[in-house]
Formats: sequence, structure tokens, C-alpha cells
Amino acid sequence: MTFVQIIDCRTSHFDDIDRLMDTWVEQTKGKRTATHAVVGKDHSDASHFIEIVEFPSYEEAMRNSGLPETDKIFREMVALCDEMPTFTDLDVVRDDQLNAVNVRRFFETIAHKGDLPALDELVAENYHDHDPGKEQDTLGMDALRRDLGEWRGGFDFAFDIEDQIAQGDRVCTRWTWRATHSGAFMGLAATGRSVSMTGTTVFRCDEDGKIAEGWWQYDRLGLMVQLGALDALEQ
Repeated sequence: MTFVQIIDCRTSHFDDIDRLMDTWVEQTKGKRTATHAVVGKDHSDASHFIEIVEFPSYEEAMRNSGLPETDKIFREMVALCDEMPTFTDLDVVRDDQLNAVNVRRFFETIAHKGDLPALDELVAENYHDHDPGKEQDTLGMDALRRDLGEWRGGFDFAFDIEDQIAQGDRVCTRWTWRATHSGAFMGLAATGRSVSMTGTTVFRCDEDGKIAEGWWQYDRLGLMVQLGALDALEQ
């Protein structure tokens, strides 16, 4: 279970504390167990700071606290605070990466059997798509639906989401696409073949959480080989 520690402090020496934290990061390379740290300043009180530190588990957090470098930096940090910092230990019971959830819904939706559902809740109207397999970028919702229509007309398919990493407004998804070639695609008549393809997509989400831009990388050449499109060239 993921564990989070919240450190609440007041200080007029934040720049000095910030340098201390840089020193701790450098000195604990290969030792620390913290995986993510966020520092926030109170919007209405410039002397009030909160640090949120994430660990894989409570046990890993205790290992981190036991490092001699952590103890030394903590004592120096306390000396720079206006009062004793407070600590809150939290077991994380829910962690929703909302942009990542939206992206996962997008992959599920475009693989939906039958008519393509509306994408308005998932994709921004001015969506911008970068696909190395196309000469020009796809701009706008209508163009995106046309592109998806080409793939959906040629294949019955589904995505397996292998990995997903969200940071800021970006969501990176590593996926496996499994399909049956059930219709015409890029001039190739339906073959009925089962095909698969791996790829990675990075999406940028806007302030409303909708997908606003996408960058795709996938093995189009491998797909065409599976469809037999290159057979004539090999003879």
C-alpha cells in the first residue's frame, strides 16, 4: 500500500531549506526510498510550506527516516524553521490520476463495437494529432473521427494497456493492439487474419481534462507484413 508523509512547517528561510533538500537528494542517491515529493507554499501565507513525500509503503518510509543523511538534514531543517514542523502519516486508500483515467476511457471507447460513440467528453474540439505514418497532422474532432473510421472500418480490435505514466498534463500509455482484419484498409481487401501491434502514445490533456494533443509511435510496417502487403516485394 502506498504511503504518504505530510510535513507542515513555517519558515522565513525557505531558500536555505530548499538547498538542504537538494543536498539530501544528492547524498542519498541509491539509498532513499522516497519515490515522489511535492512542496507547496500557502497562497495566503508566504511563510507556510507543506511537503508531501510518497513512498511505496510505511516500511520503506521508516527505512528512509533511518538513513543518517535524513537525520542530519532533518536537524538542520528544524533549526531553520520558525517552529517545530508537524508530520502526518497517511496510508493511501485511493489514488485517481484523472487524466490517465480519461485516456484509458479513450482507448476503450475507440475500440467499441458498432457505431463510434461521441468523443466530446474525452477529446477537445481542437484536438491535434501527430502520427508518423501520415504526411499531415490530424487537426480537429471531425478529422480524428475520419481517421478512426478508417481503422474501425478495416479491423475489429481491442487495446491491452500495458503501462501508463501520468505527469502534469501528459499521459504516456504503452499498449498492445489486437485485431482481426475484417474490412478494407489502405487498399487491402479483408483477409480475416489475426494481427497485433505494439505502440506508445503520449497525450496532452487540457485544463478541462480532455485530450488536446497526441503523439503516436507504433509498428505500422510490422502490421503491413502481417497483412501480406509486402509479399509481392519478397518474391
